[in-house]
Amino acid sequence: MTNRSELRLALTGDSIIQRRLLTREDDGLRPLFDLIRGADISFTNLEVLPNDFAGEPAFECGGTHFGAPAWVLDELIEAGFDLFAMATNHSLDYRTSGLLRAIEEMDRRGLSYAGIGRNLEDARRPVYHTHPNGTVAMISCTATLAKGQEASAQRPDMQGRPGVNPLRHSTVYEVTAQQLAAVTEMAEQLGIESLRQKIIQLGFGFPPDDPEIVEFEKLQFRAAERPAVRTRLRQADVEGIARWVREARALSDIVLVSLHAHEFGNHEEQPAEFLPVFARRMIDEGADLVVGHGPHLLRGMEIYRGQPIFYSLGNFIGQNELVPRLPADAYERFRADAALTPGMLFNQRADNDRKSFPSDRRFWETVVPVCRFADGRLIGLEIHPVTLGLGSKRHLRGRPRLAVGNEGRRILDRFAALSEPFGTRLALGTDTATLAA
Repeated sequence: MTNRSELRLALTGDSIIQRRLLTREDDGLRPLFDLIRGADISFTNLEVLPNDFAGEPAFECGGTHFGAPAWVLDELIEAGFDLFAMATNHSLDYRTSGLLRAIEEMDRRGLSYAGIGRNLEDARRPVYHTHPNGTVAMISCTATLAKGQEASAQRPDMQGRPGVNPLRHSTVYEVTAQQLAAVTEMAEQLGIESLRQKIIQLGFGFPPDDPEIVEFEKLQFRAAERPAVRTRLRQADVEGIARWVREARALSDIVLVSLHAHEFGNHEEQPAEFLPVFARRMIDEGADLVVGHGPHLLRGMEIYRGQPIFYSLGNFIGQNELVPRLPADAYERFRADAALTPGMLFNQRADNDRKSFPSDRRFWETVVPVCRFADGRLIGLEIHPVTLGLGSKRHLRGRPRLAVGNEGRRILDRFAALSEPFGTRLALGTDTATLAA
């Protein structure tokens, strides 16, 4: 990027899209999507699988089987999006055949996407999107995934497995010495410990790296002064992702790392312990920004070494109640009568909007940051408040629009409060927020 070039990058969270948006025809939506179309490059996290529901529904899904018609991609292109992160906990909702169908649909349209692939190297590889004002490289990974959803490496004598770019981590539950003694006693008396030792002796398992850890039903416990949940990154994944960040740093103007993570700390608006560690490491390796999503609600923003880290941008398009087809496993999981239609199932799950997502306004509010970069450095940041229309009919809510007046200010106030623990101060205007001087 030359000294006189400035690149404007618009960012959004999860796009759970099932129906037409009509972003040019709908007067309520158009101002927001004109903002997205007006940026040089716009990013979204594609939370659905654009596979026309092809493939075999997986037993382990991301919560709801998020298949979608492939034409939702055309709708997002019309909406102004250029970069599509695809490493999510829903990428394998229709197993590898459904994932490969989605890859075919992306490739057929020539779209810039990352985070999934036919093997691990494919899934980790960055995508490069070029605009006259600069080239943005994007790497997409997910910390939230079921076992077997991660792509596997290609070998000289064996093909790899299609899947997502994983950022795996381990969890240790720190408990008091008295609590640990109780866990140890249960494991021994129930025969769980002898079975674990037998698996290790047969060569199908390994003892914990930390000899002070006690394992109980695949959970790890360690003695401490007070109870706490501690998480630690799998270094092989961190190094594998960092390798491609360094590659992208040398071959683009802006490097964006997309991180899908539902994991949380003391509460769901606080990222899990390992997430800031990873995000800061990516900036250290050469990333210009880290964009988080996954928990479907806002988390705070950090400015680290002059570069932004968004720990979650929440939902951007929230049409998860409009998924038109669900497999039999979904009906069993939600204890729903098989005669119910999908819409009836979602209504039962939410108890007529008295619980689940429709009962919590946080899932229906977000922000859209527009970052201005020059020479690889952040030189400006505008944050626009967005509402997804909670209170509207189910087929109308979930379609984003700019929030104005008191509603917009309330969203900006909340985002500012979430960002304060990271040392980030925002200057709040009438309809936007910027970084405080």
